[in-house]
Amino acid sequence: QFFVFCHGLLQLSQLLVSGYLKSSISTIERRYGLSSQTSGLLASFNEVGNTLLIVFVSYFGSRVHRPRLIGCGAILVSLAGFLMSLPHFITGPYEYDQSVASTFSNTTDLCQPGAPGPWANLSAASCTPRASRENHEVLLVMFMAQALLGIGGVPIQPFGISYIDDFASERNSPLYLGILFSVTVIGPGVAFMLGSAMLRFYVDIDKVGAAEVQLTNKDPRWVGAWWLGFLVAASLVALSALPYFFFPREMPKEVGGVLHAHTQLGFPVVLLRNLRHPVYLLVVLAQVNISAMVAGLATFMGKFLERQFSLTASLANMIIGAVNIPGAMVGIVVGGAILKRFQMSLRQCSALCVLGMLLCLLGAFPLLFLGCPTQKVAGVTYWDSSGLGHHDMECNAQCHCPERGFNPVCGSDGVEYTSPCSAGCRNVNIGTNNSVLNYTECSCIPGQGLARPGTCGTACSHLFVPFVVLSCLAGILASTSHTPSFMLILRSIQPEDKSFAVGIQFMLLRVLAWMPGPVLYGSAIDTTCMLWERRCDRRAACRYYDNTLFRQRYLGLQFFFEVGAF
Repeated sequence: QFFVFCHGLLQLSQLLVSGYLKSSISTIERRYGLSSQTSGLLASFNEVGNTLLIVFVSYFGSRVHRPRLIGCGAILVSLAGFLMSLPHFITGPYEYDQSVASTFSNTTDLCQPGAPGPWANLSAASCTPRASRENHEVLLVMFMAQALLGIGGVPIQPFGISYIDDFASERNSPLYLGILFSVTVIGPGVAFMLGSAMLRFYVDIDKVGAAEVQLTNKDPRWVGAWWLGFLVAASLVALSALPYFFFPREMPKEVGGVLHAHTQLGFPVVLLRNLRHPVYLLVVLAQVNISAMVAGLATFMGKFLERQFSLTASLANMIIGAVNIPGAMVGIVVGGAILKRFQMSLRQCSALCVLGMLLCLLGAFPLLFLGCPTQKVAGVTYWDSSGLGHHDMECNAQCHCPERGFNPVCGSDGVEYTSPCSAGCRNVNIGTNNSVLNYTECSCIPGQGLARPGTCGTACSHLFVPFVVLSCLAGILASTSHTPSFMLILRSIQPEDKSFAVGIQFMLLRVLAWMPGPVLYGSAIDTTCMLWERRCDRRAACRYYDNTLFRQRYLGLQFFFEVGAF
């Protein structure tokens, strides 16, 4: 029982490391200028190390000191977690365009007619050889950490489960495995809550004093302390790893059980026998579709909520961790309860799966229409009546604005400008603690020429609650088919192939869903970008998306996989 407790703790903290990355992905994109395709690849890169090794591990399972190997794997996972936060410590402080001179930047992005003075150097200065080298180092470190995370995770689940199954009594084994399974479902929820807590702190909390931070967490330039969560999670993993070095190689079996003899057949024989089995193959393909959907959802749902409903990263993570993931848990439990209550046959199991997915489709379809278009952004989504883009607008022609400036302001006319300079603002009012109150004398804004700092937002808050309720409902319905689909696999194949068939199933899910899923979603999201940030002449993070297209492609892809599963 102590082993089960330790293993639950370890699986939880391991999931914290891998889940936390997904909760802070939009923040890491902004901080290091990554496209969603790159960040999607990063998020799924731990599966690469995992898949390469998992087959060997399952095969050599009984010949090694399992607890000690689990401990070594956990140490690797912990190292990977610390490595993930390393980029924060090897790069300089986060720099952003601002209107008020501060300790690390004396430039301002107000409109300064006449000389193109402090601007000329801004675009050049941000592109030193060091800056471009830094970017390569950051990506290299993060991809290495993710690969290491995958490799370290290999022994944890299979060895833990087989160790428990070998030495627990027949009566208690399902209970123990059930506990571990529920932990694996809770884990991502806890990870998103951790993300929600950490992203409220400013990224450079350790490098600059609190007084110098001029951004609030609602600011589009805000970057939260993404690295902090990795330190927390990695420390937890390291603590959970310790007891494993003291467990024996074998334990006396709990009382009340019979021993099974395992027959070993050749690898290819069993593989072919399982893949020729139509029920097995179809159920695994359905699970591939569901998993691909979940992989994309988990990775980019936060980013979607942030952009579509103008939420902070912290709030988006809170919603996912407190609403969507518990909803999925409820669905899994309900599916299992229905199975147990009605003692379903295989055909009834498959009917339950089909029904769950059908209802899920009905719930998910309206989501495609719940959203708002992108706010009016001068020169990006909106051109004034004269039809000129904001770089050629007469109103800011004498300002010599840089192409790459980004410090959005919202004009009193309800149009957003990418910087005070592009709105032609010459004056800024500063409140207490150096924060910007508003901008005045903005030559591009009709009327009084006033602008407030920050984005205008998508004005979509009225659709936010219906969206969350419907998406949660669709999640509950889809996950009711989780347990019955597993039952279909376990009951339709020969008993001696059971563990092998489950191994193959997980491998197929990894290769066909968890690995390509986030990359596919990320690429689809990138196609809807309207304005890219540029760093050193490379395309960096996306500044503005076409929200309607973003919603249609992101949720459309999700819907496509749901239909596939159905």
